[in-house]
Amino acid sequence: MNNTPMSRSCRVLARLLDYPQAEMRSALPELHAVLRDEAALSAERLQELKALMSTLQQGDAYAVEGRYVDSFDRGRATSLHMFEHVHGDSRDRGPALVDLAQTYEAGGMFFDASELPDYLPVVLEFASTQPPATARAFLGEMAHILNTIHSGLIKHENPYAAAIGAVLELAGETPQAVQITADEALDEAWVEPPAFDGCSSKGQSRPGTPQPIHIVKKTTMNPGVRP
Repeated sequence: MNNTPMSRSCRVLARLLDYPQAEMRSALPELHAVLRDEAALSAERLQELKALMSTLQQGDAYAVEGRYVDSFDRGRATSLHMFEHVHGDSRDRGPALVDLAQTYEAGGMFFDASELPDYLPVVLEFASTQPPATARAFLGEMAHILNTIHSGLIKHENPYAAAIGAVLELAGETPQAVQITADEALDEAWVEPPAFDGCSSKGQSRPGTPQPIHIVKKTTMNPGVRP
C-alpha cells in the first residue's frame, strides 16, 4: 500500500484545473515548488506540469482564460464534471451528486454550494483531506473517466493533459488511451431555440408538415466547495 504523502499535490492540481484567475497565475512558482518538495509525482510528470505552468504564466490573460474554456467547457469528452461522463443529463445524476456530497460530509468536508461536488477540483480538494491510501483509492475509482478526459486533451495536444495525467499518477494509475467519440459542443447543444420558430432551430419542416421535436437543455448555474 502506497502511503506517500500527496495532500499538497492534490491541492495544487485542484488549483491548476480550476479557472485560471490572476491570483492563481501569480502563485505558479510557489505551486511548482510545492509539487517538487512533496515529491508525490515522477520527475517526468513534474516537467510536464512545469511546461503547463509556463504557458499559464506567460500567456495573455484573455488567451489563457479562453484556452481553459475551450479545453473544458466546449464538449462533454473533456468536461471536468465527472458525472457528466457517466450520467450525462439523465435523472441518475442528481442522486449520484447527493451520494458524493454525503461522502464528502462523512469525510469532514462541507459545501458552500458554489460548485457541484463532481467538479474535478472539488474532488481533488476532498482527496487532499484524506489519508494517502484512501485518497488514492478514491481517485482510482474515477480512473476510467480521467482517462477519457486525458485522451481527449492528448488528441488536441492540449497542455492541460499534463494535469490530468498527474491526477492519474496520484491515483496509482497509468494513463490509458481511450477512443473518443465526437459529440456536439456543449455551447451548441444547450442553445435556446428561436422564440417563434417551432420546437427547435434544428430540423425545421415547412408549415403544414410534421415538425421533429428536439429537446433543448437549459443552462444551469454551477454551484463549489470549501473544505
